Amino acid sequence: MPLFSRPPSRVPSKKKQTISSLRSDCTLFSRLYIACQTRDGNLVNFFKHENHAYPPSLSPLGKLRFGTKSDLVECLEKYCTSCGEASLVDVIILDGAAVINMLKPIDIKTFQEYADHIFLPFINAQLRNVTRIDIVWDVYLDDSLKSTTREIRGRGIRRRVAPPNAIPSNWQEFLRLADNKTELFEFLAHQVVENLYEDKDIFTTCGQNVLCSRVHTDISSLAPCTHEEADTRMLLHALDSANKEHRRIMLRTVNTDVLILAVSTAVCLADTEIWVAFGTGKHLRYIPTHDIAKEIGYEKARALPRFHAFTGCDTVSSFAGRGKKTAFDIWKSFDEVTPVFSSLLTDPSTFNDDCMSVLEAYVVLLYNRTCTETTVDSARKNIFTTKDRSMDNIPPTKAALLQYTKRAIYQSGYVWGQALVRCPVIPSPNTHGWQKSGGQGWQPFWTLLPEAVASCSELLKCGCKKGCPRQCKCVRTALKCTSLCHCNGNCENNEIN
Repeated sequence: MPLFSRPPSRVPSKKKQTISSLRSDCTLFSRLYIACQTRDGNLVNFFKHENHAYPPSLSPLGKLRFGTKSDLVECLEKYCTSCGEASLVDVIILDGAAVINMLKPIDIKTFQEYADHIFLPFINAQLRNVTRIDIVWDVYLDDSLKSTTREIRGRGIRRRVAPPNAIPSNWQEFLRLADNKTELFEFLAHQVVENLYEDKDIFTTCGQNVLCSRVHTDISSLAPCTHEEADTRMLLHALDSANKEHRRIMLRTVNTDVLILAVSTAVCLADTEIWVAFGTGKHLRYIPTHDIAKEIGYEKARALPRFHAFTGCDTVSSFAGRGKKTAFDIWKSFDEVTPVFSSLLTDPSTFNDDCMSVLEAYVVLLYNRTCTETTVDSARKNIFTTKDRSMDNIPPTKAALLQYTKRAIYQSGYVWGQALVRCPVIPSPNTHGWQKSGGQGWQPFWTLLPEAVASCSELLKCGCKKGCPRQCKCVRTALKCTSLCHCNGNCENNEIN
C-alpha cells in the first residue's frame, strides 16, 4: 500500500518515452559531430555499442517487441498436401483455455449453468466420433516469464468460482486474472469427469495432476506433470495417445506455438498422423502437421521451434521490421543455420562461438540480403552508412544479440525442447538473458556493454577550469580537448597533441 510520504511511482506515457528517446538520439549525434571536429572518430567502436540502454531493433522503449506469429502459419500451410476437413481421428486434445475463450456465457447466470449448458455439451459433441478426448489447461506460476505477457493483456476483477456464484458480466476481463482462471479450470475439470459417461476415455489436467473418467486407468506417463503451458503439455498427451496405439490425433488450438511444436513432434511420431484444428469460426481449418514435416524435411521440421523462438515469440522479441515471412524466406536460402537451430533445440548446452557466428550471418542477411559482412557489428556500420537506415532498422550489436540468443535458447531448448518430458528440468532464467529489477518480476537483460554515450572516447570531456593538468581526463587518455570540454578546447593540451 503506498504511503503519503512515499507516493506510488508513475510510469511515463509511451508518448513521453518516445520523445525522450528522440531527444537522447539528437543529443548523442550532436555531441558526436562536435567531438569529431577535433578528434578522429572511431566508427567501428561506435557501432559495437547501442545508443540506448536497450537495442532499438529489438525493443520499443525497453519492452519486448511482439510480432505477428500467425504469419508463420501461412508459410507452413503452403507445404500441406492434404486440405479441407481432417479424416476421422481417434483422439482429440483440446487447449482448454482456448475453448473457454471461444465459449462465451451468453444468457447464463451461474457457473454451474455455464458448465451444464455450454461447456459440457461442447465436450459431448467432440466425443461423438472419437474414442478418447484430452482437455489440457494452463498452470499459472507466480515466478514465471509468462507473467510478463499476461500483464500486457491487462488486469481483471477477482471473482470466486463456485457452482451457485454469478457469472461476471465481462467474461474477457474475468479471464485476464490468473487466479480466476485457475479456479475455473479446476471447476470445469471436475465437472467433466463427474458428469460425462464412462464408456470412452476422458482425460483432463488439474494442476499437476490428471483426472480421468475410468477409475483404474494408468496415468503414470501423464502425471504428476510440471509443465506450465498447455502448449507443451498437449504434445505430452499426444505422445501418450500414440503409445497406446492411437494413430490419428487432432490438437484443437488457436496458438501458433502448438502448431510449430506439432510439426516438430511429428518427426518423432513417424507412424502417427497429427492434425491441428487451428482457428475459430470461419477461420477454422485442419492442418496436417505430418505432411508439413515431410515436405519441408525432417531436419528443418525438428529445428522449427528454434527458428520460431529466434524470430520472435511470447518471451523473445521480434526484429523490428522483419516478420516471420521474411525470416522464413531467408532460412530457405541459408541452409547453414539449420544444423545450428537443430542442435540448440536438442542440446542447448552446445551453444558456442561457432554457433554464434552462423546466427550473426543469418541476422545480417535478415537485414540486407546483399550485404557481404558476416558480423552484426560491421554490418551495422555498413547498413547505416550505405542504406540510410534509422538506428532501429539496423541489426542489434553482437552483445545485444548474444543476450537475445540466450532468451531464444531458453524458450526453445529448455521449455519447448522438453515438451515430451513429463517433469522437465528447466534452469533459472537469470543465466539466459533475464534479470529481476525493481520488484517487477523478470525483465529482459539487453546487453553487457554500456551505451555509446558512455563508452566512445570521442565523447569524453573534461571539466578543467584553468588549463588542463596531468590529472585531466583528456590528457590521461592522450586525446585533444574539444568544444564539449569546460576549457572549450582552447588549452595547452591541444598544442601538445
